[in-house]
Amino acid sequence: MKKLVFLSVVLVMMLALVAPGATAVAQEKIKVDVWIAFQDYRWDWTKEVAARFNEMFPQYEVVVTGGYSYETVFAQVAVAAEQGQLPAVVQFFEAGTQDARDSGLFKPIADALGDRTEILGLPVDFDDFVEPVRAYYTLDGKWTSMPWNTSSAIMFSNMNYLRAAGWEKPPATWNEVEQACEAIMALENAPEYCFTWPNHGWFFEQWLAQQDALYVNNGNGREARATEAVFNSEAGVAILQWLDDLYNKGYLYYSGAQGGDSWSTVDQAYSTQQVAMAAYSSSDTTLYTQMGIEGGFETVASFLPYNDDTGWTGNLIGGATLWLADGLDPAVEEGALAFLVYLTNTENAADWHKITGYIPIRYSAYDLLESEGWFEQWPNQTVAVQQLAQSKVTPATSGALVGGFPAIRNVVTAAIDRVLLSDDDPKAVLDEAVAEANRIIEEYNLLNAP
Repeated sequence: MKKLVFLSVVLVMMLALVAPGATAVAQEKIKVDVWIAFQDYRWDWTKEVAARFNEMFPQYEVVVTGGYSYETVFAQVAVAAEQGQLPAVVQFFEAGTQDARDSGLFKPIADALGDRTEILGLPVDFDDFVEPVRAYYTLDGKWTSMPWNTSSAIMFSNMNYLRAAGWEKPPATWNEVEQACEAIMALENAPEYCFTWPNHGWFFEQWLAQQDALYVNNGNGREARATEAVFNSEAGVAILQWLDDLYNKGYLYYSGAQGGDSWSTVDQAYSTQQVAMAAYSSSDTTLYTQMGIEGGFETVASFLPYNDDTGWTGNLIGGATLWLADGLDPAVEEGALAFLVYLTNTENAADWHKITGYIPIRYSAYDLLESEGWFEQWPNQTVAVQQLAQSKVTPATSGALVGGFPAIRNVVTAAIDRVLLSDDDPKAVLDEAVAEANRIIEEYNLLNAP
């Protein structure tokens, strides 16, 4: 009998030792993998936000992995999907929207949220997002992905050069850019060049939208699936002709780099005062303002110059959104949705704008910044916001939706490169670019269209 009692006591002690382990298993954190394109201070900031979220919701572990470039992330996602390792959230730039929709790998945010107005106690308010963002990412009448880093193409000017040349404010039109360049290059201490821009397809799209001209057919792919490129219009030719004129006059600095490789060449030229003006993304407004402070000159941001002959309709957005993977475990999906809502709330949207220059994507974030005196202290930060706010919402300014968009952008930048570095006719070059773009679209639609 004593032996049985002893064994019973031992058994109880063993169960007591096992129980904590069982509890630990039951309380194992739910991992939410997030892939983003950044690998600099923007990645650091996102990880800090994730850490705060994890403290608020200790049942979750949001892990943010950076370094996936805009251009290559989709191929990496496809491999991960084949291996059954698709992350819960992926950042795609705006040109990848159609590809992401057609992949079948992602669930529209609207479908995941349903009619809920909160998730894990966090309020959901899509009406608070600014109009250009809503126009771009509301497809088929519902939200497809979660807005995050939204930008516009603007211009940065070294006002030391402009004022010396008699210009008290940056030029607003293409003709004014040429006039300002003529005066700047006549200065005794003139820069090596006057104007530059990244030869990235996004700028061609911006200048096209300013003229209310379409990139692809079927209402820029928003009324029906795009089947043809139409950017070889008068508006498209005018862009190439203007850049070519600037280049031939010795005003335009062109490094020869294309696409993603071209951004850093503009950074270098502007920071070293090799040029007086640079068309660029508003996402680096903070950086370009600081370049001036550190370099002993004043940087003033302004709207992207437009074609005098057509006037200005508006500009389209750039940047990226966050896509929710389909087929997630319900608990993982809940945590991913909650993190997306938290990452883009009023306070975080305002802070994100401060450290980068991406626009405040919520009206409430803008109001918060204004109440803090942020825009009064840093007026350059208002430019992209105002440019988008004043833009008319049309199919052109809403941006193109087309399959194979990144590849088509490469065709456009190659066309611009050819025009600048040869005597080829801009219209003929652009016609050839459209023919190549149409082949890309046709092949894409054959593989992906329902």
